[in-house]
Amino acid sequence: MSTTVLGDNSYGKSRVRLVKVTRHPERHDLTDLTVDVALEGDFAAAHVAGDNTGLLATDTMRNTVYALAHGHDDVADVERFGLRLVERFLAAAPTVTRARVRLAAHPWSRLTGSGGAADPHAFQRGAGGDRVATVAAGPDGVSIEAGIDGLAVLKTTESGWEGYHREEYTSLPETDDRIMATEVTARWTYGAPPGDVDFTASWEAVRAIVLATFADHYSPSVQFTLHRMGDAVLQARPEVERISLSLPNRHHLLFDLSRFGLENDHEIFHATEEPYGLIEGTVERAPAERRAACPPYATTRS
Repeated sequence: MSTTVLGDNSYGKSRVRLVKVTRHPERHDLTDLTVDVALEGDFAAAHVAGDNTGLLATDTMRNTVYALAHGHDDVADVERFGLRLVERFLAAAPTVTRARVRLAAHPWSRLTGSGGAADPHAFQRGAGGDRVATVAAGPDGVSIEAGIDGLAVLKTTESGWEGYHREEYTSLPETDDRIMATEVTARWTYGAPPGDVDFTASWEAVRAIVLATFADHYSPSVQFTLHRMGDAVLQARPEVERISLSLPNRHHLLFDLSRFGLENDHEIFHATEEPYGLIEGTVERAPAERRAACPPYATTRS
């Protein structure tokens, strides 16, 4: 008699690399995605008895990503593309009860020609962070989480760190003028049904708010800036229910040039990689301001 039971489990296909060229008469548009698929369901027979009946091959999952990208203009709208994928996996796999797709869109920007005009079909790797989304569907409906990865920002002043607790092992001097640098990771959830949200416009607006807020104030701490960013997003974007931010403190330390007889008036810094401070937090709407719970988004099997 077995003394073990199978616990939570899933399987899928990771790091599916999709590049789509949309060919308009006057220009080409480029979409570059990494897609991860994970399925949950009744897979006990495969684990315990080696019976693969009803299991969707991970190779099929990869093929589905490419096939559903063909002939559709919404692939760059990663949340919409993710919705189509999870609906397909729920419909195609008889033993699947929940499907989750993570998507990351890698930015490319157009090259500028000698005449100053944007080239119609030549690109360079863009900056400004990856657009990411996680779309999941199951018996409880659909959930959509959007976000940004790798958004590097820095300001050379208007930041300090003072008044903190000191004890016998404290060595860091206080300052009211320092470089503040971080690489923003953000995740936010929507409170409205998918049909009511322009996901691309919303993502671009949230990113713009995060950038503008980073620059618009004196920051006494990374914590203060994190909360200010989250609050600004929720004030401006009613479709966003909550936002979580992760802000590593990319330290830039004033380098001591006095040993060489040189004065360093906030000019020369040593940029460090590790170790670094990590500040994380979630800003969400107060209970009184939260909208009534939306009904689960419908998903159907064909």
